[in-house]
Amino acid sequence: MRQQLREWFEFWRFLFQRFFADQGTSNAAALTYTTLFAVVPMMTVTFTMLSAIPAFQGTDEQIQNFVFRNFVPSAGETVQEYLRNFTVQARQLTWIGVIILAVTAFLMLVTIEKTFNTIWRVRQARRGVSSFLLYWAILSLGPILLGAGFAISTYVASLSLMSGPDALIGAKTLLRFMPLIFSVAAFTLLYATVPNAQVPLKHALLGGLFTAVLFEVAKMIFGLYVRFFPGYQLIYGAFATVPLFLLWIYLSWLIVLFGAELVCNLSSSYQWRRMDIPKILLVMAVLRVFYERQQSGLKVRYRDVRRKGWRLPEHEWEEVLGFLENQRLVTTSGAGAWVLIRDLNSFSLQRLVSQSPWPMPQIEQLPQALDEPWYPALRDVLERFHEQQAHLFEGSLAQWLQPATTDK
Repeated sequence: MRQQLREWFEFWRFLFQRFFADQGTSNAAALTYTTLFAVVPMMTVTFTMLSAIPAFQGTDEQIQNFVFRNFVPSAGETVQEYLRNFTVQARQLTWIGVIILAVTAFLMLVTIEKTFNTIWRVRQARRGVSSFLLYWAILSLGPILLGAGFAISTYVASLSLMSGPDALIGAKTLLRFMPLIFSVAAFTLLYATVPNAQVPLKHALLGGLFTAVLFEVAKMIFGLYVRFFPGYQLIYGAFATVPLFLLWIYLSWLIVLFGAELVCNLSSSYQWRRMDIPKILLVMAVLRVFYERQQSGLKVRYRDVRRKGWRLPEHEWEEVLGFLENQRLVTTSGAGAWVLIRDLNSFSLQRLVSQSPWPMPQIEQLPQALDEPWYPALRDVLERFHEQQAHLFEGSLAQWLQPATTDK
């Protein structure tokens, strides 16, 4: 039990470290700025798609009321009125204006994908047709799924009214949980499809549930703050709706990005456990995998290194890759694969060690044994190096600092 609690604490500590290392707060601010410009185009595209399907006509107003009633904790009516007016005006635009709105919505999705790829450590984003199809699917299928969900909920409510009070109780219970269900579905879809990486559906679902619950808690706390601490109205007056809306968007993106960190780290099991081994040994181990697979004409992926017995965490794998890439020893070939691009006969160990950003390991930091063919010789060299270093620096500080004497 104590070990499990320690691992649980280490996992969440690592999660927060990764969140700040990935600049989660800055990315949330950037996404807030992007959302401010893209919310009207997204709503216009959504309602246009719904109006094109006869079965979903009239659901746009229901969706607006549902979203602002359940997902904007305060001042929702004022913001909803503004956005409704903007959307009505946007529908009267020419084709050029519609294209500009669509491009704005696409740019928002591009920004979201780049942020998620940063969290998942994806170095190459989607390009060409694949990215266009993903964004088009989100912009087209998203409104259709929303409309279908509201059509189903309306149908369930109508059946409950016809079936009597007992069925009505069940329908009310179902409809009460509809915001949470929609949130879980939306976040799960977001985490499973947007990153340019393979995300297990189970992990995306767990992350979607966690984010949806955290979102509901944040909404409740934010609503209480607005209700019991109305000092912002004395400062901003009638303009108070705008900063509140921006603050809520920022908090929402913080929650979404933190949920993305959770999904990413669930997908890489035990990656918060650091390997208690000097980095130079990890570099040598990874290089051996690259060297062996180069002899067979094969690429190297993260799973190949783990299959060789080096179950290093993903963040350490990225650190080692970054160092090797800076030394122009490896390069990416796309889709998470890497290749060795240098003849190692022309690259000395001394050069590797001297260029390493990590300090030379001490003798006590070296493992007694390691299942690597190069390790016994390297350990012997390091031991002799430290012995020679100790001999050269064995003089006292007084001897080193006193003025040098010269013979007369």
